[in-house]
Amino acid sequence: MKPVLLRIPEFLRRRRSWKDVPLVGGVLVGLAVIGAVIAVGYIAARCGLGGEPTVSALTRTAFFITNPVLLFTVVLESDLTVVFSAYVPLAILTASATALLYVLASRLWFRRPLAETAVGAMASSYVNANNIGIPIMLYALGDATPVAPVLLVQLLLLAPVVLTLLDLSAAGRVSPRLLLSQPFRNPMIIASLLGVVLAAFRVELPPPVMAPLSLLGGAAVPVVLLAFGMSLHGTRMLRSGGHTAEILTATALKSAVMPAVAFAVGRFIFNLDQHMLLGVVLMAALPTAQNVFLFAGKYGRGVAVARETVLLSTAAAAPSLILIVWLLAG
Repeated sequence: MKPVLLRIPEFLRRRRSWKDVPLVGGVLVGLAVIGAVIAVGYIAARCGLGGEPTVSALTRTAFFITNPVLLFTVVLESDLTVVFSAYVPLAILTASATALLYVLASRLWFRRPLAETAVGAMASSYVNANNIGIPIMLYALGDATPVAPVLLVQLLLLAPVVLTLLDLSAAGRVSPRLLLSQPFRNPMIIASLLGVVLAAFRVELPPPVMAPLSLLGGAAVPVVLLAFGMSLHGTRMLRSGGHTAEILTATALKSAVMPAVAFAVGRFIFNLDQHMLLGVVLMAALPTAQNVFLFAGKYGRGVAVARETVLLSTAAAAPSLILIVWLLAG
């Protein structure tokens, strides 16, 4: 089998039709479902059914109830051996490198406070692994194996770091005691860690316990998407308080730079085979997760950057993902 880098020119000469690309259906279906729920939220706000108080209530509900329950059930039912798979160090390196590029840009040009920089860095590197990643992996690779490591890395490493920074920023002071205890005050982090502990000991909760948890967790995604759609009413794209440069930078990093970093790291450092390389690059090209908007909305920091990066990166996802399959699949 030829290395991927040597196969790209040959593959480009094949002139395959878009109908031949197995990923197209998964991309369009996944984005259409998300777009439909966001549209419902936007229409509801236009009809006077949702304003700032409603968005705030939905955001708090998701942050303190539905999202923690969803994270708990996802981690509890995961195979923790994937945490130590080859995908995990690659996911950490890819997300960290992309986030650091945003931090550098913020330090040199934007000069935003810590909380806003943390939200922008998260928007640049935190992918929508659950909502879009699963159907895309199933269509492209036939299984969703690459999703679990990325999801767990985000839940157990990236989200706690950003949430801790936001908590510290909101507290207005930094002390060793506060720094060490802050992660254990956040309901999403607590839920994830509890799920890890139970999964490690292979604890299986009885159906009467899991049923209401599954019901609450199932509400997490639509609640966040509805709140996101409502927040779009009355806003103008790229006119949100002078944050255009930050939004465009975060979108470019998420949609173009992060997949390129994933390809370089996977190909030249980990020497992945074609199947695994396609999986990690596709995961890196997924749009920014709505949870970034959830975190920003909860703390009231970087909301415009989070909201518009989610929207723009989602719009850019379809052509980006199709191009990746065109280049790397065969």
